[in-house]
Amino acid sequence: MEFRPCIDIHNGKVKQIVGGSLRDEGSAAEENFVAEQDAAFFAEMYRKRGLSGGHVILLNPPESPHYRETRRQALLALNAWPGGLQAGGGITAENAQEFLSAGADAVIVTSYAFAGGRIHWGNLKKLVEAVGRERIVLDLSCRRRGDGYYIVTDRWQRFTDERLCGELLDALSESCREFLVHGVDAEGKGSGIEEELVALLGDWGKAAVTYAGGVGSFADLERIRRLGKNRVNVTVGSALDLFGGPMSFDEVLRFMA
Repeated sequence: MEFRPCIDIHNGKVKQIVGGSLRDEGSAAEENFVAEQDAAFFAEMYRKRGLSGGHVILLNPPESPHYRETRRQALLALNAWPGGLQAGGGITAENAQEFLSAGADAVIVTSYAFAGGRIHWGNLKKLVEAVGRERIVLDLSCRRRGDGYYIVTDRWQRFTDERLCGELLDALSESCREFLVHGVDAEGKGSGIEEELVALLGDWGKAAVTYAGGVGSFADLERIRRLGKNRVNVTVGSALDLFGGPMSFDEVLRFMA
């Protein structure tokens, strides 16, 4: 289990939001924290500490009036920590290389890989042909529906028909090197993790997986270590003191070490 840092950018600002509150209409989101510093500040901090494998997420769609500034902030972060961060948000086969050339170690893809509520194998094939499997991270962020967790797309607003399970992870792992999974219903709340989801990821354990969502205490980190069988990496966002939360960044790194 390793720590994976994050830089979430919304309306041109580094923020921590309640994931389930994000709406394209009006570029709205319930905010936990809005940074005064730019994205490069956080990327440089992570670089100095040797924290790689983190993600920079653009939370505005390309058609948003805020997208240009959000994209600029993302590129600042990638330039500040070249090869140390992954970039996601609106990634396609057509624009993936732009982010890789700007310094991203990999691109993170969700909506492009799922169309009409199902896996879009054609788009995945085009993406692999464009940048190679080893430069692709699939974001399988999900929300509970009924008796399972289902992949959600379009900045976590739209359910697909794809239920997260070992068979789905097996199939998709042929087209990527690792997975990022937000427990969206817990994201940004700091009120506890999605334990069943973490256990599912830990039971699979065939490739690198990073879990994010709901971490609010060191007890939550210990639960991820146990339920994930020490195989699941973790992101802590709103709960970190970097983003106005109660958990010391330095203490989290010592715990993970």
